Amino acid sequence: MTNHAAFAAEDAVTAVAAPAQPGRHFASFPPRRARDCRKAALGRMDLATSGVLMAGSLLDSMKASSPRHAMSPAGADQEWIEKHPSALEWFEGVLAAAEGKQIVMFLDYDGTLSPIVEDPERAVMTEEMREAVRGVAQHFPTAIVSGRCRDKVFNFVKLEELYYAGSHGMDIKGPTKVSNHKAKADEVLCQPATKFLPVIQKVYETLTAKMESIPGAMVENNKFCLSVHFRCVEEAEWDALGREVRAVLHDYPKLCLTEGRKVLEIRPSIKWDKGNALEFLLESLGFAGRGDVFPIYIGDDRTDEDAFEVLHNMGQGIGILVTKFPKETSASYSLREPAESFYAF
Repeated sequence: MTNHAAFAAEDAVTAVAAPAQPGRHFASFPPRRARDCRKAALGRMDLATSGVLMAGSLLDSMKASSPRHAMSPAGADQEWIEKHPSALEWFEGVLAAAEGKQIVMFLDYDGTLSPIVEDPERAVMTEEMREAVRGVAQHFPTAIVSGRCRDKVFNFVKLEELYYAGSHGMDIKGPTKVSNHKAKADEVLCQPATKFLPVIQKVYETLTAKMESIPGAMVENNKFCLSVHFRCVEEAEWDALGREVRAVLHDYPKLCLTEGRKVLEIRPSIKWDKGNALEFLLESLGFAGRGDVFPIYIGDDRTDEDAFEVLHNMGQGIGILVTKFPKETSASYSLREPAESFYAF
């Protein structure tokens, strides 16, 4: 582990986290939560309130979700920074708030552990970052919560001792290799959207064919959801891309549309997101309702706001937004880029 991985220092770990309890960190799937998971698969949300935008507003939303001008240290940007200060500058304060509590780490992948790149298949994390995450997982329960397919993000991270919540938390799996903790090997914890797999595949095939007419557009199949990337699409074509996506979804009222950084996300219309995944994992770990737990969630995109809001409402732990741009957020702190996530570890 590198010298930058702050949690690797044994004394610091002892000061920040409560002693580990054998068998506590990786509890088995709670029966009550299993029923909640199945109920979520049956849930429905009206498309008018689930992120599918009316004609004329989708383009504006795509632009708003994909800012192009980085923050300057003056004016309104400075006010934003004061409200969401650097997690690095306030690191000692964060440690003080976590003292005597069990830290649980939640990490987005793209834009948090790896840089945002034009080709999403090349979003590879550095070996230094991997070692930093491995060091964190040796001391604290750690989960990767990503919009990516779970298997795909695992192939990027390559750490078997982590929890992985792919497809925006709709596909959760426990660790298969455990150090200092106990877990059932190769156990899938929750897949609340399984019944949507056939329709997701059908929409993927339709959208892939439609996007061939738009240079630079790419449709990524993340198993329980789809991502339509427009990072390499000329801005003049964004409106056409949005109209094509909206036209396809018109025939699939059980799917909803949300936006991220130069990406449109198509998901099942169930009440399940990264915030639900965070709550589910805390309960699975045996930490639900406890005041001695300190969850830390680091993410960079609009979909991470669901998790930030959960932490805000809990009044426990902190959310850290990775961004170069001022954004409305429920996160308490900020980092400017993925490299700072590495130094935070």
